[in-house]
Amino acid sequence: MTVLILTSQEDVTADMVVLRLREAGVPVVRLDPADLTNGVALSGEYIQGTSRGHLSVGGRLVSVNGVRSVWVRRPGAPAARAAQPSAWLTEESSQALYGLLRSTAARWMNHPDAARRARHKPWQLHLAQGSGLAVPATLITTFPQAAREFAERFPDLVVKPVSGAHPQEPPRAVPTSRVAPDADFAAVAYGPTLLQRRVAKRADIRLTVVGGTLLAARKPVDPDGHPDDVDVRFAPSVSPWLPAEVPPRVAEGVLRYMAGAELTYGAFDFAEDADGIWWFLECNQSGQFGFVEMDTGQPIAATIADWLAGHGSSGDRCAEGDRSAAS
Repeated sequence: MTVLILTSQEDVTADMVVLRLREAGVPVVRLDPADLTNGVALSGEYIQGTSRGHLSVGGRLVSVNGVRSVWVRRPGAPAARAAQPSAWLTEESSQALYGLLRSTAARWMNHPDAARRARHKPWQLHLAQGSGLAVPATLITTFPQAAREFAERFPDLVVKPVSGAHPQEPPRAVPTSRVAPDADFAAVAYGPTLLQRRVAKRADIRLTVVGGTLLAARKPVDPDGHPDDVDVRFAPSVSPWLPAEVPPRVAEGVLRYMAGAELTYGAFDFAEDADGIWWFLECNQSGQFGFVEMDTGQPIAATIADWLAGHGSSGDRCAEGDRSAAS
């Protein structure tokens, strides 16, 4: 049985998992849907009550019925690198590829439907609240007056994009920033704006969830750092990421979130305050993990490879999560 990884060729994070799979002797095929009709081909047959399909990648033929699992990592738009790309060809190729793969018994990390839904920040915040996770007071609005009233209630705010990265090529990360005390919020009327109460944090937390395994890392905040350095991705680094224990209530909430989101992989970001409370910021359904593994030595790539290889199942998610949280 083969593991299929859908991602770009430049994805070095996926390289880490491919290495672990090959070390374990697990057949793995990596392809970027962007290469459809230009190095990647597909075929599906539906005849007399039976169906079968094949993918050709770099001359290698793979039966889709022999695919054990599909890791949807960071794939390109289907047929984006075709000889004559078009929106029509991309849609046709997407329907053909993902429709073919949906017809198999393979399990997904993550299923395209779940991954698409999980990207929506308002839905994330709602699900996190319902899962029992602590969520900072948040407002997403195009009403300037609503923003002003929110700022009166919560004077110390940050602003961040609703969607995440700016959709340029390559995508550009947009930092979370503090809101100036004299902001008038008039520009809110021109686009949805996400305002959130700033958590006076003592550490940033990255919690990587693979199936039911929870692997947490903690990066202490520089006590002498500038108060406007609120985004860990852009703040000066004074400490590496260090392994961290997951508080039991957070572990329970995260597992509820994963079940509600129907995800098998998630990269959670939390802000830890002075009282030790982990405040939920977001869950990236395809978030990076290489930087955490390099700092902490946590076996994230090996855990993903193990799940893709079929060791363990989504049914043991809670039991595995409880063991990981307590370890």
